[in-house]
Amino acid sequence: MNASDGVSSALAALPTLPRDDEGPVFAEPWQAQAFAIVLRLHEKGAFTWPEWAETLSREITRAQQAGDPDTGETYYLHWLAALEQIVAEKGLTSIPDLHARRDAWERAALATPHGELIVLGN
Repeated sequence: MNASDGVSSALAALPTLPRDDEGPVFAEPWQAQAFAIVLRLHEKGAFTWPEWAETLSREITRAQQAGDPDTGETYYLHWLAALEQIVAEKGLTSIPDLHARRDAWERAALATPHGELIVLGN
């Protein structure tokens, strides 16, 4: 089995993943980046694919119970929330550290003129 076979079988375990005949589809660049991060962490052994599928399923269920209409438009928001959860559960980082990084990124983006490179401070 080659690497693409493994990805194909893993993706088959995610029936609600937005896709077309060629594979996953993304409305925004950040969605593709979040998708790639999950695949890379899985490939590096940070978590198994069943662990990822369960984490994502829990996040989607939580969102639905909170009133998400489940139209597919918020799928990658759930993907990102599940990614944050699983890296914290696995001890790769913590939720407070993730939030601190997000806040630092937001401050840097707001302080950066349009078209300029966003640089995070040390």
